[in-house]
Amino acid sequence: MFASILMLLGGLALLAYASDQFVIGAARVALLSKVAPLVVGIVVVGFGTSAPEMLVSVLAAVGDNPEVAVGNVVGSNLVNLTVILGIGALLCPMVVQSQVVRREAPMVVAATILFAVTVQDGFTRIEGIILLVAMAAALTVVLLGSRQGGAADPLGPETVELTDPSHHRMGPEVVRTLIGLIGTVGGAQLLLSGALDLADRAGLGEGFVGATLVAIGTSLPELVTVVQSARRGETDLIVGNLLGSNLFNALAVAGLAATIAPATLVDATNLTTVATGAALVVAIAAWVTMRTGNLVSRREGMALIAVYLPAVPFLT
Repeated sequence: MFASILMLLGGLALLAYASDQFVIGAARVALLSKVAPLVVGIVVVGFGTSAPEMLVSVLAAVGDNPEVAVGNVVGSNLVNLTVILGIGALLCPMVVQSQVVRREAPMVVAATILFAVTVQDGFTRIEGIILLVAMAAALTVVLLGSRQGGAADPLGPETVELTDPSHHRMGPEVVRTLIGLIGTVGGAQLLLSGALDLADRAGLGEGFVGATLVAIGTSLPELVTVVQSARRGETDLIVGNLLGSNLFNALAVAGLAATIAPATLVDATNLTTVATGAALVVAIAAWVTMRTGNLVSRREGMALIAVYLPAVPFLT
């Protein structure tokens, strides 16, 4: 038991640090390569923070733990748009000005619906491919939409401010990115191994562990980015990061896991219906809060955090 706890805590610490270094390094490499800041904000920061979810869900699926893979996707999406968005709002009430971010919100709702439909009774390879195609289509729509307004969209300047590429050189940032990626892989494996062993010893369901312990662990990079951004008042980057992460989780992470290791989910009704339903409700609620004056207030942030705890018992 003690060894499992050490693996879990070590995995969490390594995952939080290494994945942050991976995202920052990759963003700086892209910016130093003259990639448009808005594109870097959408793709590298928005989707890059989901690297732990992707690694953990794929490892779980390949290791014949499909409930952990699905629970990680559902739980991470719940945590992102309740606890982490709520913490961001408490630190810095978030005015959402970016047109790209506003477009992403309904796409996240649509992606959550597609994920909820395909996950019933498990994933087939065809369903995985459908999710991946949907991810490619969503990314295309977001990138094409980013051309409208371009430099005027605040997400681009906020990305540059967060990563500060002008004071860094390409070589060290490439090394940072590679080391961060290796550390993220190691942290994901430690987290998964420790969590599965604890679940077995405590008699907890794999789906519950995936949707809680594992999901919170893989969402730490989003939390790190949110805290860093909130200190600078980069509110569009906060919301864009969380929406981008949820979009990537529902389509790319789930799609990749299903394509590589399709599986049937047995006795996981709560996970595939109640938990996915909760994720959909939260996605809609987050969208509504962004539409009310384009602001996520501190009061709304407290409400989002309060929603998460009552939802936990239904993630079994």
